Amino acid sequence: MHQAPPRRRNWFAAGALAAVILATTACGGVVSATRQPSSDTVPGVAGNAPGYAVKAADLLATLPVKGRAPKTGYNREEFGPAWSDTDHNGCDTRNDILARDLKATTFKPGTKNCIVLTGSLADPYTATTIAFTRGSKTSSAVQIDHVVALSDAWQKGAQRLSKAQRTAFANDPLNLLAASGPANQQKSDGDAATWLPSSKAYRCPYVARQISVKAKYKLWVTQGERTAMAAVLAQCGGTVAGGK
Repeated sequence: MHQAPPRRRNWFAAGALAAVILATTACGGVVSATRQPSSDTVPGVAGNAPGYAVKAADLLATLPVKGRAPKTGYNREEFGPAWSDTDHNGCDTRNDILARDLKATTFKPGTKNCIVLTGSLADPYTATTIAFTRGSKTSSAVQIDHVVALSDAWQKGAQRLSKAQRTAFANDPLNLLAASGPANQQKSDGDAATWLPSSKAYRCPYVARQISVKAKYKLWVTQGERTAMAAVLAQCGGTVAGGK
């Protein structure tokens, strides 16, 4: 077990490109796939309001509003093998996200800094610090959350995507966060109308990220979901810290 230097990952470039594309139309700094600054406030925005809050609301207004499609046919395999190495960097997506989101990480020797053994997570959902240790009885303390859940996506447009597109969705760093295992289990496949992070400071970045993901993959929202998202974004005045 050893401490490793920062790694250069192919998905950094791909994720950053997606963030740049979305930033021109959507959420500014909140959607970057690489490590985020401690604040999601966008420099140069008048009135000290986070730029993404306004832009995310604008993007939300463009998302189609429909009812849920039937869940018929859904299973995890429709989104490809779990934690594929879609960027071909030699590491699976779960370890990519652990390495991105955890601090003070150590890696299993002989894995070219791929398999994360330990680390510390500043959990965005609960605003607590969680120690991560890989193991059959300990790994579940930190889980990788699909910000837009796979089942939710399936019922809101992902059925129309190709298998390759769904696999990309399930492994897109934009749609993934390391988070508290219990919080992730509580969320299940809920959308913003049924679940929000207990940390109120993270609700704006969370909702803005969901909107960006749904826009990127051309998914829709329900009326209740849209109303909940708009209510969160309406509270985003001032500086909101703690974004990923």
